Amino acid sequence: MIIEIDFNSDEAIYLQLCNQIILGIATSQFREGEQLPSVRQLAETIGINMHTVNKAYSILQQDGFVKIDRRRGAIIAIDINKLKALNEAQDELSYVLARAICKGIGREDIHAIVDKLYDNYEFNSR
Repeated sequence: MIIEIDFNSDEAIYLQLCNQIILGIATSQFREGEQLPSVRQLAETIGINMHTVNKAYSILQQDGFVKIDRRRGAIIAIDINKLKALNEAQDELSYVLARAICKGIGREDIHAIVDKLYDNYEFNSR
């Protein structure tokens, strides 16, 4: 598992960790049922506080990407709720799209970007 944290970023470390794990799931680096490293192990590997990893795992659990098992730890377990996911994607994309439009980025460019990014993810074929 390769997790890249930018300690100079304005984005909180726990959010970077969440995003890296979600990207790992989308690119099939992490598979359904796979166990993530323990909180202690991941914290030591990355060089961050255990509470930061715990917070990231909790958020991933709330968002339906992992389940927490007392014996096995964090397990990749995708909550397949397509309607909820579509609504969340629309909400998040609306802000990104609004910013792009304000910067003069056209419809064709947006479509090309989305198509290119979508093709990078193997998860969509599941």
